[in-house]
Amino acid sequence: MSQKNSAASHSHNTNAWVVTVNMGYGHMRAAYPLRELTDGHYIVANDYEGIPNKDRKAWQRSREFYEAVSRMARMPVAGKPIFFLLDKWQEIPDFYPRRDLAEATFQVRQLYKLFEKGFLRHLIDKFKKKPMPVVCTFYLPALAAEYFGYKGDIYCVLCDTDIARIWAPMNPKKTRIKYFAPNRRVAERLKLYGVPEKNIYLTGFPLPKELVGGLEHEILKRDLAARVVNLDPKEQYTRNFGPSVCKLLGIPRLPRPNHPLTLTFAVGGAGAQREMVVSILRSLKEKLFAGELRLILVAGSRSDVLTHFRGAIRRSGLDGLPERSLSVIYAPDRNEYFRRFNAALHTTDVLWTKPSELSFFAGLGIPIIIAPAIGSQEDFNASWLRNLGAGIPQEAPEHVDQWLWDWLASGWLARAAVAGFVGGVKRGTYRIEEIIAHRERHLPEPIEPV
Repeated sequence: MSQKNSAASHSHNTNAWVVTVNMGYGHMRAAYPLRELTDGHYIVANDYEGIPNKDRKAWQRSREFYEAVSRMARMPVAGKPIFFLLDKWQEIPDFYPRRDLAEATFQVRQLYKLFEKGFLRHLIDKFKKKPMPVVCTFYLPALAAEYFGYKGDIYCVLCDTDIARIWAPMNPKKTRIKYFAPNRRVAERLKLYGVPEKNIYLTGFPLPKELVGGLEHEILKRDLAARVVNLDPKEQYTRNFGPSVCKLLGIPRLPRPNHPLTLTFAVGGAGAQREMVVSILRSLKEKLFAGELRLILVAGSRSDVLTHFRGAIRRSGLDGLPERSLSVIYAPDRNEYFRRFNAALHTTDVLWTKPSELSFFAGLGIPIIIAPAIGSQEDFNASWLRNLGAGIPQEAPEHVDQWLWDWLASGWLARAAVAGFVGGVKRGTYRIEEIIAHRERHLPEPIEPV
């Protein structure tokens, strides 16, 4: 796979080590917009050139566990109790009442026992040969860098709207790790875990620059203008709020529709919720043949999900549809998958997905249909989306041909798109780059409630 990078392969223009893990899509998706800090590559901590076998095996067990837990959530009888117990093990404690949560948990102590045995030392030693800031989108490399005495700056990008204690080190009050919080709740949570306030930056999630378009959001605003028109066919929303939307986007009037209504359905990195596709296809069959909708199915980089999607399309009698009506995004290379997915989002009107890191893409003005959450973090993400007004929990997939068009007719989705743009954080990538480069900071913290 092309993300398999030698730690020594970075060019002289590299400004930082960007480190991620191949475990689902979330941590890699956070690293992808930050690749400009490197020579265009990032280090995959569990799959890089020269990784010791003992480290690879430890990572493999962890990844298999993660994917098994995700699959258990889909098992209606036997899997549910097991998944509940495993999720309870990594549960995020209640935020209120505010209290000191700095004491290391059992999970943190177990992790440091792995460090004592040398886990990840090889990776950190490679970084020491060319000291630069280390930017991690997963907690393990960041904690290891500090444990093994890395002298350069250590940064950690967080990928959910609330986090477990495992993200903070054994002795958080003395940590050198600096954290990039995607929202205010995470920033406040880190303080409860004992991380000094000076080590916490409220930046927002790093969204792809190609979907934002600079500090003035030029591309985002163009895409959102076209999206609002598609999402409000009866002008229930724009009749009253169209002038405000135009002022917000800096345009004299809303444009005419320039693409068909487009729904994008994305499954997670473990392939969870792929089973919903058969119901969705059968429900939307008439709409697709009538040209009322374009449907994009996102298989990511998993060939098994691609095979499942193709089989579902065939069984639903839709294999004869042209790509302009029904298409599948798949690429075995993760970077290529992210590139294709981001390109499709320009004309995506609604994103249907579980509340993963893609929840933050609501800040791009894309309303989210919230599929069932898998795990504590995603429960918090779903709640954040609902509070923002940018996400709506799904109804029964087999009736999407009814409820989705009811939502369109009411203007509800247009309202959600604008709410995400107004309340979501859009300039996270730019803030992160500014901080790592130690440049004078021109971007203020985003305004967001706890």
